[in-house]
Amino acid sequence: MNNYVLYYLGPILIGAGATLTIDIWALLLKDVFKIPPSNFCLVGRWLRYLPKGIFRHSNIGAAQKMSAECAVGWIAHYVTGVTFAIIFIAFTGKDWLQQPTLTPAVAFGFVTVSIPFFIMQPAFGLGIAASKTPNPAQARGRSLINHIIFGLGLYLYGLLVSRLL
Repeated sequence: MNNYVLYYLGPILIGAGATLTIDIWALLLKDVFKIPPSNFCLVGRWLRYLPKGIFRHSNIGAAQKMSAECAVGWIAHYVTGVTFAIIFIAFTGKDWLQQPTLTPAVAFGFVTVSIPFFIMQPAFGLGIAASKTPNPAQARGRSLINHIIFGLGLYLYGLLVSRLL
């Protein structure tokens, strides 16, 4: 296929693949180490409260459940991954799409951890960088590793897409 298809379809496939990489990582942690995965239903709950003008919760887990919150959360998870990939490729350019390299992808994954640290976790009532959780260092480490895994997924799916498209 031509570069046009690679440039416009590639980021969508790469973002979905990188997000899938996080989900596979989460399943591995759950099955091997008994570490529970992230609860994307809470993301959906937060999003479902936004139209009501509620942007911040003291404890999102204690907030009343909303209809379709799990579906909304999982869709948001993948839309976010695709959006991050689009942003990443906008910064790296189409050259990266043609010949993906590991370092910029992992570095970008590292940078994206700022979103949960400074937006999502405070909005959920967990404090900046999970400061109000029972074990902030562990929560921060998990977030950081997940986002580095996302960066690794960007690279791996970048390689795949560059070969397929």
